[in-house]
Amino acid sequence: MRTTIARPALAVAAGLALAGALAGCAAETPTETPSTETDTGTTPETSTPDTGADTGSTGTYADGTYSESGQYQSPNGTETIDVTLTVAGGNVTDVQIGTNPTNPNTEFYQGEFAGGIAEQIVGKSLDSISVSKVAGSSLTSGGFMKALEAIKADASS
Repeated sequence: MRTTIARPALAVAAGLALAGALAGCAAETPTETPSTETDTGTTPETSTPDTGADTGSTGTYADGTYSESGQYQSPNGTETIDVTLTVAGGNVTDVQIGTNPTNPNTEFYQGEFAGGIAEQIVGKSLDSISVSKVAGSSLTSGGFMKALEAIKADASS
């Protein structure tokens, strides 16, 4: 008795074998992912301790507390987020977010954004802040960035 293998099945098997062989030869590419872990207090000997402040500011900003609103588009329409930043020495020392949800999805994402933004911007210079996704919320970041631009204009001296 002679066993035959259908040509499509044979082609698939050969393709998988080739892919497996080539995968073993692929060069390993290191990937860098942003750290979201808490500092354990260990610092490599060659590093400089982080003071938490970013001195990369290119603008001059007056100390104070500034509030602005930023709008962004969601699948449910135009949404607004209120941003209040406290600035000292060109760096953000505090952030407060006011949410204005128009539906349950917006309420969820604005809430997630409000809960995660401080760890990304407090201690940073106004000019170095750029957020695109915070705690899973990407659209809310657009409204935040618009409010930030208005705050920078307000704080310019």
